[in-house]
Amino acid sequence: MPTAPDPTPWDFALERVPDGEDLIGIGADLTVETLYEAYSTGIFPMGIGEHGAEPMGWWCPDPRGVLRLGELRVSRSLRQSARRVRTSVDTAFSDVIRACADPGREGRWITPTMIRAYESLHDAGWAHSVEVWDDDRLVGGLYGVAIGGLFAGESMFHEQRDASKVALLALHELLAADGDARRIVDVQWRTDHLATLGVTEVPRRDYLRLLDEALRAPLPRPWA
Repeated sequence: MPTAPDPTPWDFALERVPDGEDLIGIGADLTVETLYEAYSTGIFPMGIGEHGAEPMGWWCPDPRGVLRLGELRVSRSLRQSARRVRTSVDTAFSDVIRACADPGREGRWITPTMIRAYESLHDAGWAHSVEVWDDDRLVGGLYGVAIGGLFAGESMFHEQRDASKVALLALHELLAADGDARRIVDVQWRTDHLATLGVTEVPRRDYLRLLDEALRAPLPRPWA
């Protein structure tokens, strides 16, 4: 069981943030303590400079994109794709985050500073990856932060058709394995692509209620 870090000196209170305002602060740092506190509060970092460069912004979108357990839409073709590959958990975290950060992708906001921060969070037991393999070749995956029953998805990638969707399917099955319906997957913003997979939008106030319930749930077995 990972150990909760010491408190961060930064204040992530949301009481003064207006409805509909996504960016709630600028600055702070990316230590394990700060990241843990931010995600536990419903906040995540992303630089506001070009391609994710500093200064660091702290975000709590309103509305928020959420995938509830049991609402993932799994097509027949996705099931077929899943049978042609294998998945793993936390066997290639650094490879996954670097693939997500490939400058040829939309993940250009994942800077070297962000990579180092999430590798430290992974070493502390709070950041995790799901990998998709075709034989011995990494063809897809995702990474994010798990605290209690929250999985805050950060990014995913694929080099083969449906590989990122297979990673999401494997994550969903991992979270749902013990039947605790309080768990959620936070995807930050709903996109048209994510909507086809079952992601919905909720107002921030509703997301924070879902988060409070999720944090009361235990970590899934592989991470506890």
